[in-house]
Amino acid sequence: MTIRARWVCIVAVALGVLVIGTRVADAQVFAERGFIEGQYTFFPQVAPNDKVQNVVDGLFREEFFIKPSKWLQLAAGFDFRANSHDQIDRQWRLDWDDRTILRPAAAVRRLAATFTAPHLAVDVGKQFIRWGNADILNPTDRFAPRDYLNVLTTDLLPVIGGRASVQFGPETFEAVWVPRFTPSRLPLLTQRWTVLPPQTEGLTIVDGGSVFPTGSQQGARWRHAGEHFELSASIFDGFYNLPNIDVQVLNETTVELVRQYPKLRSYGGELSIPTSVVTLKGETAYFTSPGSTNREFILYVVELERQTGEWMLSGGYIGESVTRSGVGFRFAPDEGLARSIIGHAAYTVDPTKSVTIEGALRQTGDGAYAKAEFSDAFSSHWRVTFTGVAIRGEDTDFIGQYHRNSNVSMTLRVSF
Repeated sequence: MTIRARWVCIVAVALGVLVIGTRVADAQVFAERGFIEGQYTFFPQVAPNDKVQNVVDGLFREEFFIKPSKWLQLAAGFDFRANSHDQIDRQWRLDWDDRTILRPAAAVRRLAATFTAPHLAVDVGKQFIRWGNADILNPTDRFAPRDYLNVLTTDLLPVIGGRASVQFGPETFEAVWVPRFTPSRLPLLTQRWTVLPPQTEGLTIVDGGSVFPTGSQQGARWRHAGEHFELSASIFDGFYNLPNIDVQVLNETTVELVRQYPKLRSYGGELSIPTSVVTLKGETAYFTSPGSTNREFILYVVELERQTGEWMLSGGYIGESVTRSGVGFRFAPDEGLARSIIGHAAYTVDPTKSVTIEGALRQTGDGAYAKAEFSDAFSSHWRVTFTGVAIRGEDTDFIGQYHRNSNVSMTLRVSF
């Protein structure tokens, strides 16, 4: 039996267990939730490599939870997607490992078991693992690859692994092990979120695929949640989920791009100090690449946060200090946002309506973006969200290069 067939069997068994759980209500607690969502996005400008201005997305998500005892919970979740702009893999299969360039039409979003005991929690399976306390960028969040088909509006991708957490009073110790690497999903070469340099004009660019690392990833984190401050320290040993791009010249008119994922070791920390006026939040990580010539740097975020009435306001700065320059080209949105002033505001209009605004301005002034969102739950199951994104800047700036990608969108969701 192949590895893929084995995982399909595991999913089938999990679904069977969950379905059976609905019929044994006296012994087990079963719950499900989900939604169907449609989104329309309009780009006022065309891009040199993408003339499409209207994009429609569809998403159906279903999640199941069964709790056969007080110490065990099983969870499964599935996504089914459609898209009008060739961003979905049309091959029918149930995707498990999130390694495709395109978004899968059908994917396992979650398949995990949670074991709990006094002071102990263990999660095993496909799950989301998050570290960090900052709002827009989390340098310590190394187990959280993302979908960057839209660079400035991203979705998290789950990973396959195990996580154990032990808590004694204000102290929490966490260990994570991920045996199989999950990369971040990059923008498509033929679409507007890939901005090619002028030197590539007239060249044929061939996608040479990805070289995935085969080792495991592991990390540990300590967190102190005290009355006057929260503090954490973490270490990660694994791989960058964002690749180095290896450019290979095939002939005078053709080049091949191959994605390589170098080793990564990072050391991080977080600090949060609440006061009567504001909450001071900081997060930082040092990134080093053992045994390679990859770039080494420190990335940090400093924020001030304040709750006033129905407003939650925060503002700060994303900084970077490079300790060793690397060779080659690396797609790095986290570093692309560095050396920027950032802001975030959320306003609760009433129990069904909310407004959020966020943005970033490079300290050079060469790039800036602002995102505003209004969301309204107009019934117990329906929600509509209007979003506008404005991007300005120079082609030489990471943010500014997307100045043709300002957009507006409307999302309609029905939950059940």
